[in-house]
Amino acid sequence: MGATSAVAAAPATAAAPAASAAAAPATACPTGWGSTAETRTTSTTESVTNIRTGRHACYDRMVVDVPGAGSGLGYWVGYVDQLRQDGSGNLIPVRGGAILEVRVTAPAYDPETGEPTYPARAGRPLPGVDLTRYRTFRDARFAGSFEGDTQVGLGLRARLPFRVLVLSDRVVVDVAHNWTGAR
Repeated sequence: MGATSAVAAAPATAAAPAASAAAAPATACPTGWGSTAETRTTSTTESVTNIRTGRHACYDRMVVDVPGAGSGLGYWVGYVDQLRQDGSGNLIPVRGGAILEVRVTAPAYDPETGEPTYPARAGRPLPGVDLTRYRTFRDARFAGSFEGDTQVGLGLRARLPFRVLVLSDRVVVDVAHNWTGAR
């Protein structure tokens, strides 16, 4: 009986570390992001051609594509109580518990002809963006493009930490799923 007891104990002990290892990735999300406004003061005359979103394990992402801009893109991203359209001041309703305003210093039109380069309409959801099953994003509204700046309202579940990155030809906005870093 003593030998049987020792054999039964060994598998139970071996299983415990495996369970701990499986729990470790649950807190592997980035932390240290904040919720205060972020800005970068550069601009380009290259035009916005697309705005897209994606779901990730730790955050939801919005990408503003500006081909030809390289890393010369500027932005202002911050929480606002209401989204007001640049130029007119018109209120753009955005669903969610918090509104993140995203301004990219690139026009959504061709500066020489005035023709739109991104097929969005002010006050309407972003074309081609479906936020079904997103953990953080609730709504994404085009506010307009005025004097070389393109403005978007991103409706979120709540006021959550975010980061902004400039990669070649695009501005990336990541919004965490929570404040704790847990998945």
